Amino acid sequence: MTGDDTGAPARPVAIDTMGGDHAPEEIIAGAVTAVREHGVRLVLVGQAPRVRAELDRHGVTREIPIVHAEETLAMDEGALASWRKPRSSVAVACHLIKTGRASALVSAGTTAGVVATSRLRLKAQQGVLRPAIAVTLPTRPRPTVLLDSGATADVKPEALVQFAALGTAYAQVALGVERPRVGLLTIGAEPGKGNKVVRRAHELLAGGQHGIEFAGNVEGDDLLTGAVDVVVTDGFTGNVALKTMEGAARMAMAELQETLRSSTTAKMGALLQRRRLQALRDRLSSETYGGGVLLGLNGTVVIAHGASRARAITSACLLAHELAAGHIVERIRDQIAATRTSRFVLRLGEKADKEAKEAKEHRTEQEPPARPEPGP
Repeated sequence: MTGDDTGAPARPVAIDTMGGDHAPEEIIAGAVTAVREHGVRLVLVGQAPRVRAELDRHGVTREIPIVHAEETLAMDEGALASWRKPRSSVAVACHLIKTGRASALVSAGTTAGVVATSRLRLKAQQGVLRPAIAVTLPTRPRPTVLLDSGATADVKPEALVQFAALGTAYAQVALGVERPRVGLLTIGAEPGKGNKVVRRAHELLAGGQHGIEFAGNVEGDDLLTGAVDVVVTDGFTGNVALKTMEGAARMAMAELQETLRSSTTAKMGALLQRRRLQALRDRLSSETYGGGVLLGLNGTVVIAHGASRARAITSACLLAHELAAGHIVERIRDQIAATRTSRFVLRLGEKADKEAKEAKEHRTEQEPPARPEPGP
């Protein structure tokens, strides 16, 4: 894990050590594990004295470089923090990516702040209408990608089509699925179900002119069945669905643990099945998957859960490294290019050009006639 497929040394992953409920202690502990046990190259971004003190505790002061950042994004800060704190640890980490000194960013900070700062500093890739956060759901026989899970609440149909392209690229790199099947989340399997945005998105996706393997509509009870490889929705719906599933999983695990402790016989059965129970807990735990990935920017951004402990940060570091090594940004660029050459995007371009021309003509009509220049 020391280089990409060209043989060049891998650029380090930048870690926002100041973001998260348990920063910087748990963040740095997880980063140290990623370096020691998995050989991932990292650079720690944050308040240097505090970061250095934590590295001293782990005995790796000289092994992991530090980049100082004066400011931090508090967990209760929103999107405006990206403007108020231009020298935050997230902003400095984005600058490292932009200047080629880091390959990706990992942060457990406030989602709104990380998204806004990343969008401001890294900018959207050419042709991307809106970025989206992709998360991995623990389905069988392989995981399912859900996006958007919170980056963009209100979207247009064309943005949902682009989310399908982003999810396709992500599933190819992160899950190794050559031809991911994409489903559109709505309230019924029939093509006509859903609001206007979803119905129009279905029409565009069903056209088949954009290199996306569209499998049709999926419903809420399909999210954990593995019916498709990628589930597409707007950020509002996706975030509600994700939090609902996380809460249901926690409740189910709590009920299971209570049942297994209810009697001596149950305890003996749990002891005999401890490996399977541990595997189940690992599969359902968000710490196993590293977090969500903000797709569509000129850089890779992994957003870990705000309550992440060391194990989750290690997983996030591994995910960021694998995505950067798999050239996720370039794969997304190719997928977006495919959607932009489709017929519906060409029509959108023609419409935008027409509107721009009409606006220019309107401005010209409103301008006063030019005064003749005085003679010699």
